[in-house]
Amino acid sequence: MIKILIVDDEKPICDLIHIHLSAAGYHCESVQDGLSAIDRIERENFDLILLDIMLPGADGFDIMEYIRPLQIPVIFITAKNDVRDKVRGLKLGAEDYLVKPFDMVELAARIEVVLRRFHKTESVLQAGDVTVDLEARKVTRAGQPVVLTNKEYGLLVLFIQNKNVALFKEKLYEKVWEDEYIADSRTLELHVQRLRRKMGWENNLVAVYKVGYRLEI
Repeated sequence: MIKILIVDDEKPICDLIHIHLSAAGYHCESVQDGLSAIDRIERENFDLILLDIMLPGADGFDIMEYIRPLQIPVIFITAKNDVRDKVRGLKLGAEDYLVKPFDMVELAARIEVVLRRFHKTESVLQAGDVTVDLEARKVTRAGQPVVLTNKEYGLLVLFIQNKNVALFKEKLYEKVWEDEYIADSRTLELHVQRLRRKMGWENNLVAVYKVGYRLEI
């Protein structure tokens, strides 16, 4: 299982990220200050670190100097949106830089990209009796192959990666169709209905009022 360290001095943010990424199948740990982060990194192996900049004890840039020789991928998550800070973070070796407040779906997508770049991403997703082999782009349900369109497949992967998390219609549409969501369009709804039938998720893929959909597993 992919192991992620969250370093942020705001515990509610750590908890929110922890809940979301754990539901997506990652093992997460969190600390709220720089010295604790360094101590944890010394004692344990992590596949990825989410790192705030403004931290007590040692700031994110100081920690980045310590992490760099260890070759652990880092994504900065910070309220500092100055271009100079972003450039400094990337020059220190960070793989990405995400400014707060950010969408959890976007964070998950960026994590997936970084892990894939480092060949650490898990190639198989599981949700109940549904299995998705990302490398082979193959979907099975109870061991039987399921044929999906490209859009259905894109939605399926998003839902499984964000199990038990409500996803906004706008975000689903932007990620899968790569276009702006049109409120009166039924395209997304129809694709979700077909996905429910094919996956046997009539009671699992639920509509969330005024938000979108949530896969309950």
